[in-house]
Amino acid sequence: MSRITVPFFMGEPMSFLGRVPSDVELTPTLPEGAPQERMGVLCRHLADLVAAVDVPTVVAGDCVAAIGVLAGLQRKGLDPTVLWFDAHGDFHTWDTTGSGFLGGMPLAMLTGRGEQTIVAAAGLQPIGDGRVVLVGARDLDPGEDAAVASSGMRVAEVADVPSLDLPGPLYVHLDVDVVDPDDLPAVNYPVPGGPSLAETLAVLEWLAATGRVVALSVSAWNPRLPGAEQAAAATLGLAAPFEG
Repeated sequence: MSRITVPFFMGEPMSFLGRVPSDVELTPTLPEGAPQERMGVLCRHLADLVAAVDVPTVVAGDCVAAIGVLAGLQRKGLDPTVLWFDAHGDFHTWDTTGSGFLGGMPLAMLTGRGEQTIVAAAGLQPIGDGRVVLVGARDLDPGEDAAVASSGMRVAEVADVPSLDLPGPLYVHLDVDVVDPDDLPAVNYPVPGGPSLAETLAVLEWLAATGRVVALSVSAWNPRLPGAEQAAAATLGLAAPFEG
């Protein structure tokens, strides 16, 4: 497995990821313009890298990078089931968002909803709801909660993943805020009440042992927040089962 670091948050440089050991650090020159235009270029470059390696681990500053990862997998002819581990839904569109924050939209984007500039730039073909499992989400905004409930996605707790029917190859996206913040601090949007670090690791180890995971992407911690060193160690530990 190759580790790719993408040191950007919402299209802006995020230098701390340069200190994470990696095989490739993705640092293209991005155009001036709207954030989604910049992230579209970034995700296109990421798709190029993912398509060129066998089983990548991608460590990025935000969840939008998942669009580039999935686009790269599609270029290789893969149609994976997406396991989206996240304390949040990431399922907003322009119709439901109260903040306009693109980081709250990537799962909706992957399924063809709402903002599609980044999706189109990366060359991603949106996937059907039936190929998605939203795992560990416990903080859904008004409007977003209704959208998730009316979608065809499955929603599961972290501990329930081994009991699910998961067809095809598997793409695991891990926003580390899915873990309870007592165990993994220094995230931008902490949500209490999540699974422990040990519980989350056990499920990720189970997924890795299936031999069916074709990519892992990780939305990382914030190095400017208290507990960043603990968060960094915990995050790299969660990725370890896929990198052995």
